[in-house]
Amino acid sequence: MRSVSTIILALFLNVIWFSPINAKEADVVLIETLQGDLTGDGQNEEISLKGILFSPDTVFYKDIWVEIASPNEERWKISYQGGYEPVVELVDLDHDGIKDIFYQSATGGSGGLYNYQLDTLANGELKEIPLPEQLFLQGSFKDDFIVSIQLTPDSDPYLMDVSNRSEDYIRLGIYDENGTLRKPQSLMIDPIAFFEPVLISDSKGYGLKSSQQISGAYHADGLGTVESLWYLENGKWILLQTEWLPSN
Repeated sequence: MRSVSTIILALFLNVIWFSPINAKEADVVLIETLQGDLTGDGQNEEISLKGILFSPDTVFYKDIWVEIASPNEERWKISYQGGYEPVVELVDLDHDGIKDIFYQSATGGSGGLYNYQLDTLANGELKEIPLPEQLFLQGSFKDDFIVSIQLTPDSDPYLMDVSNRSEDYIRLGIYDENGTLRKPQSLMIDPIAFFEPVLISDSKGYGLKSSQQISGAYHADGLGTVESLWYLENGKWILLQTEWLPSN
């Protein structure tokens, strides 16, 4: 017969074996690994993008993070928002000669929005770099089934004929039968949905291209997309250009 102490030890080991910590570790998915010099010391760090799926039958990651290991055994961890199809890119966006860590994942919502985060590990100090924001963008309905979209304070507005949607807008009470606007109404302007690192020039390096949708009476009533080009200089994002791309 086993002693009481032996039985207690066996039960203790079973508790450890089936502990939530071990179960969680078993659920961790290694999504991708990259190598690059993130600190500027001339040695490559190993970057491991990891996540935990919401459930075994989904492709949505409820938890996402990167683990960064240096050759001299320093360690860093960056936590991200959950999402679909997470990826990280190593690209120098702050133009200090050291690659930064750019993360993105799809939210899965109807608006086609993505989660983003930009971090730097220069000199071994982990810092998040805020992403650009579109501070000025205006749109409104005008008489005669026209919408007006203004991209910058100093630019002339784009005027777009939406008479092909007149039946819907009359039904919704935006216009009367003669195309007269019943009351002032703004367009629906989404936040920036998508960022993409792009090469500005060999001498300038990389910037970001952003996309955001403008809709009419409701979100599915897409009118077009605003594409903007951004460049980070002295810690501030500069809007290099912005363009209106109407829907077909």
